[in-house]
Amino acid sequence: MIFIGIDTHKATLVASAIDTPGREVSAGTFPNDVQGHTALVAWVDEQGPERRFGIEGSGSYGASLARRLVSTGESVVEVPANLTERERRHLRRAGKTDAGDALAIARVVLREPGLGPVPMPGLSEDLKLLVDAREQRIAERTRVLNRLHAQLVVIAPGYERTVPNLSAARHRVTVARLLEAQGGVRAELTRADLARAGELDTECLALERRVRRLVRLSGSSLPTIVGVAAITAAKIMGETGDPRRFRSSPAFAAMSGTAPIPASSGQTSRHRLNRGGNRQLNRALHTIALTQYRTDQRAQAYIEKRMSEGKSWLEAMRCLKRHLANVVLRTMLADASIRSSSVGLTT
Repeated sequence: MIFIGIDTHKATLVASAIDTPGREVSAGTFPNDVQGHTALVAWVDEQGPERRFGIEGSGSYGASLARRLVSTGESVVEVPANLTERERRHLRRAGKTDAGDALAIARVVLREPGLGPVPMPGLSEDLKLLVDAREQRIAERTRVLNRLHAQLVVIAPGYERTVPNLSAARHRVTVARLLEAQGGVRAELTRADLARAGELDTECLALERRVRRLVRLSGSSLPTIVGVAAITAAKIMGETGDPRRFRSSPAFAAMSGTAPIPASSGQTSRHRLNRGGNRQLNRALHTIALTQYRTDQRAQAYIEKRMSEGKSWLEAMRCLKRHLANVVLRTMLADASIRSSSVGLTT
């Protein structure tokens, strides 16, 4: 069995092939284009018929190669950058090189049988792209509104008395009237920002509608969980991909950054905050936990129980997030099982 690690970059792909004991048997560097992918596949064929690939960056620079390999029936997994960094420390090589990273990736593939598959085109990727695009436009709208406020303070001092905020479209109509009699470059730029804010509102609404429609068509049960709206469900599905790739609920908790890290010493037994994992997924679970704490009596009782055990409010909320990670994973696995059964009945 040959294990192949691939370190991906914009222009190049660096590959390392190791045998079962972990010794490097071959290595190579290839252009990150169609011809380079063909050359890499030819190089791989020389290594032997049984092989397993690990790619760091399979969702970005390595996406095209990963999809090509999967389409030909190869076993390909995604190697997280933190595992590569940890493995690199054990290499008997000074400094950091692409060749060393590729070797470290290959050894991670050898030693970590539970790595997840590379992301592939489909519903999860579409949801992730749409949610990311919406969040980018929301961030841009915030920048535009901040810029708009800074200009209005100069053009119309005290405008806040008639315009409580710039977020609502009706208040921006008032701003447009304030600018009608204004001339000069500053007013021109302010009118352009005002128009751009309206465009961004329209784009965000269109993206949100597409997300809601896709979540509804997916048949996901995530929105049945208290605190999970369509956007949150889409973020979870987009960041998680196929839930069956997780070997256990603790593995999902580790990936989502909700698994606490032991920080005990002597007679003191405690856990500290996990700042690792997928922070977008962690953020979604945090949103659910906050919503449940505000609206669901069961969550409130859970928090109170944890606090009565001596935990702080923050520690109790982390416990709730860890519990919600289990609930979310079970829900997605049940949905995946239903879809598989439906496909089996259809065929």
